[in-house]
Amino acid sequence: MLLQAALNGAHQRDSFATVPISPAELAADAAECVLAGAGAIHLHPRDASGREQLTAEVVDDAVRRVKELCRVPVGVTTGAWIEPDPEQRAKHVRTWRWPDSASVNLSERGVMAVMRACLDCGIGIEAGISSVDDAERLARSGYGNLVSRILIEPVNAPAGTSVAMVDEIHAVLDRRRLGAPRLQHGEGDAAWILLEDAVARGIDTRIGLEDTQRDRSGAAISSNGSLVRAAHRLGAGAAATGRR
Repeated sequence: MLLQAALNGAHQRDSFATVPISPAELAADAAECVLAGAGAIHLHPRDASGREQLTAEVVDDAVRRVKELCRVPVGVTTGAWIEPDPEQRAKHVRTWRWPDSASVNLSERGVMAVMRACLDCGIGIEAGISSVDDAERLARSGYGNLVSRILIEPVNAPAGTSVAMVDEIHAVLDRRRLGAPRLQHGEGDAAWILLEDAVARGIDTRIGLEDTQRDRSGAAISSNGSLVRAAHRLGAGAAATGRR
């Protein structure tokens, strides 16, 4: 059962002072997370001004620096908020050389072009599913059994209904016989609830400053490494049970 560390997301320093931004910061943070028990890294590469970028210059530099310190898979985002034009996103992907995988949100316009670019370049697809509609869209796309991993991530789900939402998503994926490994996670108040639910299901999960800046008790936490250690204590990253 994989535990992935999500280092920074779209957060800026004005929202969280210790979020890693530069390639050097990302590499150091990733190394700490791997020592704490993470088996993979997810990050949002930034340029010198701290702005998220999809250009090969920025993406490859950040990923290369992380992989020089960490012998684990490293994935990046393809978020439409960074580049709204899906054809341009796909063009960027085709120039990358270092990422092992890329997350592709099924709710975004033009995802087929981005997924095709990933496959053509040997970059694993992490298919981001935030709703039942997204799950159905993946099943209809023809890419459902070509992705490396399915990310079950109801990012806007209230904590109290988040488990019910992922139950519905899992049911669609099961009915549609989409057999790729599943990684389940949440954000904010739902982050730890969905992590613990993923552990109970025996599937992959993730934690990091992208998803929460609080530990399981609600206390503020200042580093990705601390979040990974807390998740590891809850059983994340242990051997899979196979239950969904």
